[in-house]
Amino acid sequence: MTLNRMLQSLIGTLMACFVAVPALTDTLFRLDDRAELLGWEAVGRVDIGDSGFCTGVLIAPHLVLTAAHCVHDARGALHVGDDMTFRAGLRDNVSIAERSVSRVAVLDAYDPFEGMSAENVRSDAALLELSIPVPTAVAAPFALHSGPAVDQKVSVVSYGHDRDEALSWQRECGVLGQGRGLISFDCDVTFGSSGAPVFELSGRRARILSLVVGGAKTETGGTVAYGMELPEVVAELKRNLRVMPQTGSATGFKRARVGQGGNASGAKFARP
Repeated sequence: MTLNRMLQSLIGTLMACFVAVPALTDTLFRLDDRAELLGWEAVGRVDIGDSGFCTGVLIAPHLVLTAAHCVHDARGALHVGDDMTFRAGLRDNVSIAERSVSRVAVLDAYDPFEGMSAENVRSDAALLELSIPVPTAVAAPFALHSGPAVDQKVSVVSYGHDRDEALSWQRECGVLGQGRGLISFDCDVTFGSSGAPVFELSGRRARILSLVVGGAKTETGGTVAYGMELPEVVAELKRNLRVMPQTGSATGFKRARVGQGGNASGAKFARP
């Protein structure tokens, strides 16, 4: 099955599970200076060797949450920690903090060869342990949101293709639906936005509702993006990380299945 057909199948599954709500879209706003970045410093770019970048977010001073497909190479093996660097609040080649990655945890259920199946979207998350924690005074980690999005309004902060030098903030977009551990959005995301946090905004400070793990253009020229419900996923990632060796490189828990007729699918975005 082609990636486009997988995406269409997944979107159909999502829409069949959900009650549709009106779209709430806003344009992207580039965070150009320190004042505009204030409060979003914990979102950063995860640079992965020579293979590109994704978006990541601090959920603890030493832990970055991103997409699992970002940390697998073309053979389905996990990148070693030394191949990855987290650059918090990166803007025009200047970051608030820059850290290497010491260990990586992924879920047993995630299969880098499976593509955009519903199960893979639910488990497409990875936890990066940083070699040195980022002080909370420098970049305050975000907490997770539990439960449905209040009023169906969310916000996304991300990097992306042709906007990789600074964070872009979409102040308001909409949840299209939520159910069976999956969430879909009408947020403006693209290649490089994988791992970007989707924020729920009802409280005093934004909380992470989901991660962007894929997307596609709609027939009307808009974007549908999708991710997963996070609390149970992150809890399992933390359990996996706790039992990993402290000194080894990022071996993770999902063993690469090499030689099964194809490469890992890489970025989960379909071109128009």
